[in-house]
Amino acid sequence: MTDPRTILTQAAQGPVPASWRVFTKKRGKVSGFLRGTSDDPDPLLVITPDGVIEYKDERKPLTIVNFHDLDGMTLKATASTTSGSSFATLTVWVDLSYRDGTKAKWRSTSFADNLQTIQGIIEAYSAHKALQGRY
Repeated sequence: MTDPRTILTQAAQGPVPASWRVFTKKRGKVSGFLRGTSDDPDPLLVITPDGVIEYKDERKPLTIVNFHDLDGMTLKATASTTSGSSFATLTVWVDLSYRDGTKAKWRSTSFADNLQTIQGIIEAYSAHKALQGRY
């Protein structure tokens, strides 16, 4: 995988390769001020053929998933309701299984409600595995 900071810089400045998926959103002025992150760049998530890099703010380390290190991933979801409500809250994430036997849970810190990020990471990992002949 190329240097994660280089990928984020290229995604922020554009243009990017057609094989990348880039998600960004504007940082709210009030919330950025209250959190002390108003001078930080906007949140950014980039899915490449080799992995995922997410930047939230300068206080939080980059989230990096390198597909070369993975043995597999599984889509997970839970739904919860509050009493007296017919609406459910859906929480979706991906369980990551690494080649060294460790496991981790991946859920975007800035784009958790954007299910396209989950779909994008699963599609990119599936393509990566197919190209590596690991199916």
